[in-house]
Formats: sequence, C-alpha cells, structure tokens
Amino acid sequence: MQRLRVRYAKRGRLRFSSTRDFQRALERALRRAAVPVAFSAGFHPHPRISYANAAPTGTASEAEYFEVQLTRECEPERLRADLDAALPAELVVLDVAAALPEALADRLQASVWRIDLAPDDADRLGAAVDTLLARTEASVTRMTKRGEREFDVRGALAALTTDGPVLTLTLRHLTPLVRPDDILTALGSYGDFRPSRPPLITRVTQGPLLPDGSIGDPLR
Repeated sequence: MQRLRVRYAKRGRLRFSSTRDFQRALERALRRAAVPVAFSAGFHPHPRISYANAAPTGTASEAEYFEVQLTRECEPERLRADLDAALPAELVVLDVAAALPEALADRLQASVWRIDLAPDDADRLGAAVDTLLARTEASVTRMTKRGEREFDVRGALAALTTDGPVLTLTLRHLTPLVRPDDILTALGSYGDFRPSRPPLITRVTQGPLLPDGSIGDPLR
C-alpha cells in the first residue's frame, strides 16, 4: 500500500465549512476521481484517511493536511490534479507527497496566522500588541465541550507583529491548542483592543518550528 500526504486550502465561503463537511466532500471527491483508497476491515469499513490539526470553522487556511492510504501506487502530481478537479472550487489541493516515517501530527508543531482587521483598528492595535508582548503570562477563558476553561496563551505565542490593520502571529501547538481568536481575546483583556468588525483570519502555513522561528514544510 502507499501512503500520501495532502496539503489543501480552504478559501472564500468554504471557510465556514466544518471538518465534518470537508470529510464528506473529500470522500465524494475521492470516489469521483477514482482514487484507489484503502478501507478498514470489519462490518463497517471506512476509508483510511487521517486528519491533522484542522483550522477552526470560520477561518480560511492555505495549510490544511490529511493523509490517505491507497491500495496501489499513484503518481502524486496526477492524484493532486484529479482530486483538485473533483473538489469544490474553494477547496484547492496544493501539494501531494509520499508520507514520511514521522507521524504527520508530530510535524505540525506551529502555525502562522494572518488576521485582517478594519483600517480604523490600526492605531489602537500597536499599543495593545506591545502590552501583550510585555507580559510573561496572559490567561483567557474559552467555552469548551466540558464547559469554560481558563488557560495561558502567552507561552504559545512565538511571534506577533503588525503592519497597519494586519496582525501576523506564530503559534506553537501546545496543549490546550491556542487559537487566533484566543489572542484577540487576550488583546482585549490586557490591551483594551476590540476589533470594530469581525476579522478575516487565515492560516498561512503550519509545520515544524525551526530554530530561526520560521516554519518548515511538513511534507518534506
């Protein structure tokens, strides 16, 4: 059998699709593209596909990943093209590569996010970022399936910069997983910054966190 790892983008209106929505779309696309997907054994076989660190519903992403197991070898670029053609236009297959020995989830150590805010937010944003970066801890509260949970977000924040109304941040993948909206919450709590309109949040990349602070390619 062959194991392939796939990078795809979630753009436009489909940023509001959930992980389960994508799973259903992917399974249909695999059938339409005649991809020889391996299935589990038993009375209820399911395709051997594993997903890793999906972006939250409502956020766009240029760096989503899954791994699929096949029953025979396929040329990665041909599979990329066939699968991309079978998916909706705003789900774009960007890259396909043979799986490395290391688990995919272990190679997704950090993410870079871009948060686009309203132009009028730029003046207040810089001071709030400086306040947050000056702290050694910054606790926020988020509602989870088990109720409200308080956790520190400062330790996950590897980098945070501004360019006008655009916020760029690098987040380490710790437990619990800190999300971009948690950083916005912290900017409100500690820097008295609140966006004047809902921001557009996009994951730019994710992968191994390199010593210089950049993100490596998890497929290679």
